[in-house]
Amino acid sequence: MNELAEDRLPQHKKLYELLRKHIREGLYVDGDLLPSENELCSLHSVTRPTVRQALARLVNEGYIRKQQGKGSIVQQLPKGIGILSIQGTTSSIGSRHLKTQLISKPRITPWPEDFPYELTEIESESGCIMLERQRMVDGAKVLYDISYLPNIHLPRFANKSFDDKSLFDMLRIHYELEVTGGDQRIRAITASDKISQYLDLKPGDPVLMLERVMETNREGYRFFSIIYCNTESYYLEGSF
Repeated sequence: MNELAEDRLPQHKKLYELLRKHIREGLYVDGDLLPSENELCSLHSVTRPTVRQALARLVNEGYIRKQQGKGSIVQQLPKGIGILSIQGTTSSIGSRHLKTQLISKPRITPWPEDFPYELTEIESESGCIMLERQRMVDGAKVLYDISYLPNIHLPRFANKSFDDKSLFDMLRIHYELEVTGGDQRIRAITASDKISQYLDLKPGDPVLMLERVMETNREGYRFFSIIYCNTESYYLEGSF
């Protein structure tokens, strides 16, 4: 998140993002107490209602629990499972110097005729916002990612910058859309001319294809992605 975008966030969102970041990066671990409401007010120069809004969101998302007489206690987060995790690609392999390059600017378009998932009537009528990205790990072209988001309640989405940005973070920070789960299918295919171009492979080389549908905290809102993986030098990993 750049400084300009951060400046536009309400105070309770800024505090939520900061505390969430500290928990995810291990500054606070399972069982730790967060600073008290009074301490957070003083430390960040915000009001008590602001602090309570930020803490309430952390409670709702499972990062902390409230205990009478003690305060806000950090809870252990579920373990991710690499690229298959609902945490998203950036969170999963960010430590390996993941770079994201936008192939085509987000654009509003009808859904592809051969779209692999059945759509609701509202999704079909609204069309989708489609974006294509290339993901590189230590300079190697590892992932070619196509995302499809229903064109519903995402104002000015197509105008945002996605180079080296997390789509999940973008949706959470700007639209309060949090990924809560989903389903995915994995198939082995051969690379087409287009896929081979973005993954530095030869046409016909083996490629893993992940078809994913992500559910969110907004009832009825989901989005989709198709990810092609070059596993010649890298492999999918994780724990569960």
